[in-house]
Amino acid sequence: MSNLVNVPKNGSLANTSSNANFPTLSNWIEDIFNRDLPSVFTSNFNTGITLPKVNIKETADAFMVEMAVPGLKKSDFHLDLDNQVLSISTETKDEKEVKEENFTRREFGYSSFKRTFTLPESVNDEKIDANYKDGILSILLPKKEEAKQKPARSIKVS
Repeated sequence: MSNLVNVPKNGSLANTSSNANFPTLSNWIEDIFNRDLPSVFTSNFNTGITLPKVNIKETADAFMVEMAVPGLKKSDFHLDLDNQVLSISTETKDEKEVKEENFTRREFGYSSFKRTFTLPESVNDEKIDANYKDGILSILLPKKEEAKQKPARSIKVS
């Protein structure tokens, strides 16, 4: 919670009235509940993928979803369609162990994400196609024939 301080014209920040800027109990309680959580509670403890950015483009014939997720394999992705909701998720686990004469070092890694999108009724869910190349997951969501934009045309008046 930010507090604004009125600065007198002489530039002094001295408090001339003793109780004017002292927080009341209600201000103090409000400050506790409006304060951001400490970073230990809001940080992502895994150092892998957080939540990848998505670009969605619409053309006359389809929607194209592009997601930047480098460093994964095609087999890492799980795409599911359930009741017009497209879910894109991945989960990777990594374990390394180094044994030397005097010590053993083991490192574990885990990363995952899940993004969901409600598809418009105009998407032909039978023809959805996905591919992964150069760190970009591309999903083509073709429109149903009746939902495709028809080209502009002139109508002759008779």
